[in-house]
Parts: sequence; C-alpha cells; structure tokens
Amino acid sequence: MTDTDIQRPGAAGRPQGDGTPLALAALLAGTLVGTVSNNVVNVPLPAILEEFDAPLSSGVFVVVGFLLTFTATMPLVGWIGDRFGRRRVYCVALIGTAVCAVGAATAPSLELLVAWRCLGGLLAAAFAPAVMGLLTWLFDGDRRGRAVGAWASVNGIGQAAGPAMGGFVADAWGWRWVFVPLVPVALAGLIGTLRHIPAYPGTRMRFDLTGACALTFGSGLLILGVALIPAPGTTAAVLALLGVAVAVLSFFVWHCLRVENPFVAVRLVAEVRFVRSSVAAFTQMFALGAMLLAIPLYLITQGRSASAAGLVLLTVPATMALLGPLVGRYLDRLGPRRVMRTGLVLLIVAQAGLAAAVSGRFGAAHAVFVAVTVILVLAGVGIALVQTPAATGATRSPAGAHGTGLGLYNLARFGGSAMGAAWVAIALHLASYPAVFALTAVMAGLGLLASFCGADPP
Repeated sequence: MTDTDIQRPGAAGRPQGDGTPLALAALLAGTLVGTVSNNVVNVPLPAILEEFDAPLSSGVFVVVGFLLTFTATMPLVGWIGDRFGRRRVYCVALIGTAVCAVGAATAPSLELLVAWRCLGGLLAAAFAPAVMGLLTWLFDGDRRGRAVGAWASVNGIGQAAGPAMGGFVADAWGWRWVFVPLVPVALAGLIGTLRHIPAYPGTRMRFDLTGACALTFGSGLLILGVALIPAPGTTAAVLALLGVAVAVLSFFVWHCLRVENPFVAVRLVAEVRFVRSSVAAFTQMFALGAMLLAIPLYLITQGRSASAAGLVLLTVPATMALLGPLVGRYLDRLGPRRVMRTGLVLLIVAQAGLAAAVSGRFGAAHAVFVAVTVILVLAGVGIALVQTPAATGATRSPAGAHGTGLGLYNLARFGGSAMGAAWVAIALHLASYPAVFALTAVMAGLGLLASFCGADPP
C-alpha cells in the first residue's frame, strides 16, 4: 500500500505489524524534537538579547515567532498529511527541522534568527497532527491510551530537556550551541520512521483553499497581534491586526458552514468532547508557556545563573514525564473528566502560589527559590493530569479522525503556549511578575468551568 492509495481520512487499513514499540519510538522522536525546538531558547533568551543588543519586546519573537508559524499552520499540515500521507509529511518535517536548527545556530543577526525560528515552526507544525494521527491509526482501545500516555511523557521530557539543556549548554558553550543536539535526534527519528512505520495511505480529496487560507491567516494574525502588544508605538497596528483576525476567523466559520467540502467540518469540531479537550489543552498550555518563559527571566533577574534557572524549570516537565504513563494506564478506570478536573484545580493552586512567591511574600531570596521549585512540581502534576485526558478525548472524537481536526486541536494547544509567552511580555511591560501568574490562574479556572459543559456522547 502506498502513500497515494485512495482512502477516507482516518479509515486507512491497518498495516501488518502495526503498533510495535519501535514504531512508537520513531514517532516519539519527532515529538521530542518539536517540543525541544519550541522551548530550547527560553532560558538563553537573555544572552541572545544581550548579544544582539535587543529589548525583550523584540527578542520575544525568538520564542513567539516559532510558536506563531508552528501553531497557525497545524490544520493545514494536518490536511496535507491526510492528502499525501502522514508518514511522508512527518519525514519532511524531521529533515526540515534539522536544517532550521543549523540555520538558527549560525544566524548573524536577530532578524535572521527569528526568520529561521519561524521557518522551523512552520516545518515542526507537522509533528503533532502527524504523530497523533499515526498513533490513532497504529493503536486502538486501551493500547491507544497507553500510547497517548507515552506521547504525553515525551512531551514532558521535551519540556524538561529544552529549558534545562538550553541553560547548561548556553552557560558552557554559548546560546548558539543549544540548537545542535536537535539534528541527530531528528535524523534518528527519520531512520526509525522509514524502517518501522508503514506508508500511511493518502486520500484524494478536494482542497478548500478559501477555508484553509482564512484559518491559517486569521490564527496567525491573532497570535501576532497579541505578541505585538508590549512593543512601543504599535497600538494602532495591534488593534488593526486583532480586528482583522476576528473578522477573518468569523468568515472562516461562516464559510465552512455553507460549503459542501469545507476545510474543517465545523459541526464535527463543535462536538462537546472535542471542545472540552481543546479548551483544557489551551488553558494548560497557556500556563505552561507563561511559566517556561517567566520563571527563568525572574530567576536570572534575581541573580541566578542560566543553569540554575534551567534546572528549576526541569521540575515541571520531569513531573509530567513521570506521571504521563500512569495517567494513560489508569485514565479510563478513573474517568477522563475527573482526572482532567483534578489537574486543572492543581494548576489553579500552583499559579496562585507562584504569584505569591514572586511578590516577595516568602521572605529571603533562598526561600523564594525553594518555594518556586516546590510549586513548579505541583504545576507539573496538574499539567500531567490535564494533558493525557485532553489528547485522548480529542483523538476519540469524530473530528479526531481527520488531520484538520487534529490540527485544530493542536492549534488550540500551542496557541495557548504562544499566548502565554506573549502574555509574559505584556505583563512585564504593563505590570509585574505576580500579574503573569494571576492571569494564568484565571485561564486555568476557565478550563475547569468548560470541563462541566455537556455530557459525553454514548
């Protein structure tokens, strides 16, 4: 069976020897590369700003630029995976991210570094929908829950490796070297994919160009508008961008409801389980994106080294990685909604605790450092309890059978991360560090409220 065989999306025939551990490992390699690419510059960001003599309002695009293209194009690359074969698209993404890592490491200016990061985000956007789609294809029943649990753990490992590796490598050899380890991991994933994952059948189907452009363009403008808020002299441009983004996304919904073959089946993604999962993923990633950027900035301003800041951040994703397999194994027994709500409650408590810690209420600097570390462990537990049930709910919904549906779910996930990172720049420009975590607590509360909406379909 080849990548061009005609099949309905999500209904591809299962290959011989599907769901092997080596196939899972190959998919998790791309997950690791994408996650580390996302956050590897968070801790070295002050060093990058210093080398290029740039303010945070400009340098934040080293982080947000990757997230912008990474997030906005996910539904589009999800469709491309359905059309041309998810394995093929996944392999292209692995090669492309390796090339962009080399480009970022050798960038002679901030503008070129941001450009390489944006291109890297565009290519890495294929990872999440392709991996989730291939996991759904290769695993079913309880095995899918365990596979998604492993995927959540590797997300945690990537979140752990990125900031920690960025801090240690930047201190030892300079920030440019933080991109180098991505190259061998991507190439190892490519070799494993070609050897152990069968070709995913592509599907000949109509391409709704209008819908695809509207969703990609509108999402990108929305994230860009939010990211530009703290930049001086951009008020009019920000208002214009946000206004155009809302208009374009509204047109996208109207368009998809009236055409015969829409880019995204809006009625499918409106199913309550998919909406709950997407809202929970957005709020969880908003908190995570804010923490991964704000905590190292705060600690470095308090006199801590980049290595120490990276080591403290390690507690959040390391906790996620340890709990991921357990959550995946016992998810159905405990109840996905119950697990997700527990995680959101813990996340609210953790964000409130961080707001109190960085406001100076814990006394001496050493006490604040210890308090932040302990609270980040609690935040990691909360995120672990949200991530797996949200992803499992999305893959089990009707929309999860389509690449565009999985892309839309991941757009919500990483859109939350981009918004969280942008919010850090806004809060530090207008207010202070406690304000960063006060809003993240509110966002987690909105996710908790959404978890009570509707009943699961039979």
